[in-house]
Amino acid sequence: MQKLLSVVIDFKEKEKSRKDNPISSLAEFHLPVWKRSFDILAAGSAILCLSPILITTALAILFESRGKVVYKSKRVGSNYKIFDFYKFRSMYADADKRLAEYQKLNQYTKKIADEELFDSSSAAEDPLQATSGNIEQDILLFSDNLSTSENDYLKTKRTERSNAFFKLENDPRITRVGHFIRKYSIDELPQLFNILKGDMSVVGNRPLPLYEAELLTSDEYVNRFMAPAGLTGLWQVEKRGGAGKMSAEERKLLDIKYAKEFSFRMDMMIIIKTFTAFIQKEDV
Repeated sequence: MQKLLSVVIDFKEKEKSRKDNPISSLAEFHLPVWKRSFDILAAGSAILCLSPILITTALAILFESRGKVVYKSKRVGSNYKIFDFYKFRSMYADADKRLAEYQKLNQYTKKIADEELFDSSSAAEDPLQATSGNIEQDILLFSDNLSTSENDYLKTKRTERSNAFFKLENDPRITRVGHFIRKYSIDELPQLFNILKGDMSVVGNRPLPLYEAELLTSDEYVNRFMAPAGLTGLWQVEKRGGAGKMSAEERKLLDIKYAKEFSFRMDMMIIIKTFTAFIQKEDV
């Protein structure tokens, strides 16, 4: 009974939290002077040195497929600030329209499904545990205009939070030039102009699309936005797990770690590691 009451109370508190908007109570992040100065110097120098690559890439994209050379999307950076995020276009012009069609191929969704399948098979091996699970399934939680089972509610919230990142394996929306520039991270170079504008920093947490950022507004994850949006970051160089794979949860935890601990020394370490990992098979 105590467990049921605590879950009901938590459910109502989260409903109220969504209405009150926790973002409004977030302390404002200010970029340190040393970091902004380094960003301007580094981005300006990189644009001058890499101008031949920028021009060649733009021409290759124009020759292969119709559409704009630079793709702009709305992203969320520090303090939940929304800005236009620049990348060389690596997909066909109608890629956004195909997003819902390929949602089922999301590699993070597949990972969650595999974990749930493992959990159900483990429960089936223990009849007592399975029976207990069925009893819990019958417990209903109520809010003002909603009723749901405890297990369904908890599963839905876990899936939403775990699936805040969207990524496809062998994405069919990517062009041939797109595969090449993604492999060598050339598609990220226009973000140097984001850095000059002050939207981003050389090192920081990756700016998220709106539909991903809105899943990370709880107290548990809100601190990731207390750091600048970055061209590269901690999780891009901290490979974990087999074959360099990293879960969405690990990425979120590393984002929070960077927001709490970033310094000039940490930034230099990340930049050095980024260069060593520049040529690799996995897109980061």
